[in-house]
Amino acid sequence: MEAEQKRPAWLNPDHPNYDRWARGRDLSIKRAEAVRKIILSARECKNLDILDLGSGEGGTSVVLAEQNNVISYDLGLLRLQRQKSLCPDYSLVNGNSGYLPFRNRSFDIVILQDVIEHIRERELLVNEVTRVLRYNGVIYVSTPNKHSVVNILADPHWGMPILSILKRSAIKKYFLRRFRKEDMRRSDIAELLSLDELKKLFTGYRLSLYTKEIVELLSKDPAGILWSSLHTAFYNLLKKSGLFFILKKIAHNDQGFLNNFFTPTFYIIFKK
Repeated sequence: MEAEQKRPAWLNPDHPNYDRWARGRDLSIKRAEAVRKIILSARECKNLDILDLGSGEGGTSVVLAEQNNVISYDLGLLRLQRQKSLCPDYSLVNGNSGYLPFRNRSFDIVILQDVIEHIRERELLVNEVTRVLRYNGVIYVSTPNKHSVVNILADPHWGMPILSILKRSAIKKYFLRRFRKEDMRRSDIAELLSLDELKKLFTGYRLSLYTKEIVELLSKDPAGILWSSLHTAFYNLLKKSGLFFILKKIAHNDQGFLNNFFTPTFYIIFKK
């Protein structure tokens, strides 16, 4: 157990997903800039109380803490220790998302960046986020699209076909048990959601997609958006073929066919 804590799967160079996870860590600040731009599309982001829930490497907390009061909250103590070594200008809290230890504190913004697909008890998470969210507060969510053709061809977490549409139990039974036995005991195996599932989960909230804004950001700096090798290859193919221009033309924020079945990652603001 001690050895596992010293070098978990995401820091193990021998793990098949190591390069994928390393790219995500290296781009955490650039990805955070994209988060800030999306939030700014919804509201001013200055002098606010922000909860970065499932903060990972802390890139988003670092960027948002420049003008706001931020709490970086994560289940992984090692991740928070890594953040602490950077002398961050924000608070660090270790805890479970199903029970937030905030009884006399509320937040203007709650960040769920690539988190919700890893949570088992999602209803508890949403209930807790709703409890600590202020009136007129917003929830930022980014998460891979379960029904995206791109993700069905190669799941963003495993790089294998079909896994994106499977339940967590099926991924363990049919994939991990045969090909990734070392990951069988992990509690954070991703189970992707569709747009309809997200709307049902956040009942009572108004959902706004930001696909058009993300495509615009892609055209300027893809490093802030892409870290999956497949998504990067697909983007490069579109650029070289000249088809990215068409993508910019057809990209929109409506909850229709394009976003339901093609958009690889949802970028969403939820408002009460």
